[in-house]
Amino acid sequence: EVQQAESGGGSVQAGGSLRLSCKMSGFAADDSESGWYRRAPGNECELVSTLSGDGSTYYTDSVKGRFTISQDNAKNMMYLQMNNLKHTDTAVYYCAAALWLGCSGQGTQVTVSS
Repeated sequence: EVQQAESGGGSVQAGGSLRLSCKMSGFAADDSESGWYRRAPGNECELVSTLSGDGSTYYTDSVKGRFTISQDNAKNMMYLQMNNLKHTDTAVYYCAAALWLGCSGQGTQVTVSS
């Protein structure tokens, strides 16, 4: 059973930074495509970033140059470093050990005040 637990969310002012962490279990961390999703109030689930087993990454246009996804396979951890945060980044963020999981689980709230 795939399980994941997000942490690291919080409230910051625009321009600030946060680092989200995700503890993953129940899958092979080094050969799956994993990622981060977010859901802003009133919006649909949005794919933010992905990381493939070969190290290739994807970022949605709105976060390119500001967010960095990474993974520590030895610890089954995934991270999302978020810099220069904007009010529009306010959302609940979900990690997905496998992309089909989408916006599932508890997520972690990120609130950016302008």
